[in-house]
Amino acid sequence: MTTTTDTWHWLFLGDGMGADISLAQIEEAFRSLFVAAGRPAEMAVFTRRDDGGLHCQVTAYFAPAARGVAQAFGAQPCLRPPRAGLELAAGDERCWAALFREGRAG
Repeated sequence: MTTTTDTWHWLFLGDGMGADISLAQIEEAFRSLFVAAGRPAEMAVFTRRDDGGLHCQVTAYFAPAARGVAQAFGAQPCLRPPRAGLELAAGDERCWAALFREGRAG
């Protein structure tokens, strides 16, 4: 069962070029909350670039601990995305082990 404490969020950022502006705003908002929370490994934002034809399409995924940032940008709840194809946009490299351990659902 998924609870609000393990709910991920997603936000469509648009095409690759336009997404950079939105992503910079997300990273800035994330940074202050991340430091204030003590830089937890479980707090991260990821992106996935999907081939959308002429331009790639970028989606941001917010780990459950980044819920405040996700809500500030109007992100929608979702299940944990598959790790394949994700890039770390904000957070610490420790997030991979903390959020994508083998055997975890998602």
